[in-house]
Amino acid sequence: VQLVESGGGLVQAGNSLRLSCVASGRAFSSYFMGWFRQAPGKERDFVGWISRSGVSVNYASSVKGRFTISRDNDKNTVYLLMNSLKPEDTAVYYCAADGGLITTVADNWSFWGQGTQVTVSS
Repeated sequence: VQLVESGGGLVQAGNSLRLSCVASGRAFSSYFMGWFRQAPGKERDFVGWISRSGVSVNYASSVKGRFTISRDNDKNTVYLLMNSLKPEDTAVYYCAADGGLITTVADNWSFWGQGTQVTVSS
């Protein structure tokens, strides 16, 4: 599966941004989808994942209550809605897909997008 993120940009602290990740290929609904982020000089960190049906979602504690992950299997798209953004949310955001694994460890995910930059100014 190929993944393409979009929606990044520059935003002021406190504002919102929605990222999208479109998947090409078959059977999007068979993949767990995840979001990760990587700030300069840091490791790629878990943001959240969503189950195949979209019923189950899990978030990192740093974003819980501010970020929302959703998916539209008819559109082969997963979303990351980011509210109340903070300067520390600045990073390149990546979506990931995996057919059979739920994990917060980036290395265990099989497919990745190219990333989209999110910059939050104070």
